[in-house]
Amino acid sequence: MTPLKISRAGLAAGALVAAATLAGGVLIGRATAPEHAAPAPAGRKVLYWYDPMVPGQRFDKPGKSPYMDMALQPKYADEAGGGGVRIDPARTQNLGVRLATVERGLLPGGVAATGVIEYNERDLAVVQAKAAGFVQRVYARAPGDVIAAGAPLADILVPEWAGAQAEFLAVRATGDAALTRAARQRLQLLGMPPSLVEQVERSGRVRNVVTVSAPAGGAIKTLGVRAGMTVAAGQTLAEVNSLSRVWLNAAVPEALAGEVRPGQSATATLTAYPGEIFEGRVAALLPQADAASRTITARVELANPRGRLRPGMFANVQLAGTGQPALLAPSEAVIRTGRRSVVMVAGPGGGFQAAEVRTGREAGGRTEILQGLSEGEKVVASGQFLIDSEASLAGLRARPAQPEGDPHAGHAAPALLEGAGRIEALSPVSVTLSHGAIPGVGWPAMTMAFRLADPALARGLKVGDRVRFAFDQQGGPTVRRMSPEGQP
Repeated sequence: MTPLKISRAGLAAGALVAAATLAGGVLIGRATAPEHAAPAPAGRKVLYWYDPMVPGQRFDKPGKSPYMDMALQPKYADEAGGGGVRIDPARTQNLGVRLATVERGLLPGGVAATGVIEYNERDLAVVQAKAAGFVQRVYARAPGDVIAAGAPLADILVPEWAGAQAEFLAVRATGDAALTRAARQRLQLLGMPPSLVEQVERSGRVRNVVTVSAPAGGAIKTLGVRAGMTVAAGQTLAEVNSLSRVWLNAAVPEALAGEVRPGQSATATLTAYPGEIFEGRVAALLPQADAASRTITARVELANPRGRLRPGMFANVQLAGTGQPALLAPSEAVIRTGRRSVVMVAGPGGGFQAAEVRTGREAGGRTEILQGLSEGEKVVASGQFLIDSEASLAGLRARPAQPEGDPHAGHAAPALLEGAGRIEALSPVSVTLSHGAIPGVGWPAMTMAFRLADPALARGLKVGDRVRFAFDQQGGPTVRRMSPEGQP
């Protein structure tokens, strides 16, 4: 091998070795570099370390996150804030956070629904042929025409009636009252209207052409008669539906079916007549629910004296109801995730805590709170999603929903859960404890904040003391008893 080739080979080999060494050094450096965390400020107690991207996982020492290439963040005892997050009041104002008070009041009753105007099927008149015959004339009617009572529909020639009328006139000429009476009755039994019998008797001439007229005014729904056609006895010639009263079929959500009853007053508004309110009453609740929309039909009867309400029109319906007393919060304060409903409760000093709630009815922009809040608590009505996100990143658990109001009013005292732990932070209203597992609620060993039922429970205790405590979860984990270990 020539010196030039050896030199080039040596350079290439050296480059490969250097690259491998550099790469190895980098890899080794990443694996063995010491993990440093920013020292905790003096006087602040670190409860645990966590990865902000995986806040549910907690670590007992600083280092790098096993999930992300970033350092673990400390959670300080004075940041627990009773199980919530604390935001500087200036930032709260910049975020546009608006608070509302949970209070008792009357939740407006009634049900809002939508509906469609339909014919009142109880006011349907059916026109039939009294005897077999032939249609001689029609009067230019069509389905959908609105006609008055007595309006002619068609002239029908009935051959059978001609012979019967001739016999009646012959018997009448004899002067025998009994036979005349029997012959007249036979004409009526053949289906002749009394007015036609009177015309025959008065004029003394056979009238075998009868004019069929509408027995009531309204809209022609069906018309089955045409000039020249043959009709049979009992054949339906037309159907006329009155428009003096109409039905409004309102689609009521299945969940609200229990609030609707026959006889309930109702009001309707239509876009065709802005500003006008049409009043009526619920005539019936139809027995079958719509499987597709999960609604039931409430049939409302409305007066329609001028015929302005036309079948097929769309209407908004309000079914009346009485207001019910309830614990109320703004509907905009409730965060619905699909699995649960949460509100952000405001505490003193800019603290906020997520609380699960069980909601009831909703009306007028307010929602009934069945469990989870007490009267007088402040909830976030605007900007709650930002605060909820901050609480989620911090891995904080929401306060569980419990019956609102005094947990002991009208109920047996709740059973207390017991545990032992070390005080990490202490204030007149809360205590942060590093406690062991509590099997009664399935909790593992952890560090968490509790509310103090009485500030006197903290008397004589300090950070670092080991205590035994008893708590319940009425309105959130609340310590009811606490004493140093070794004391009763």
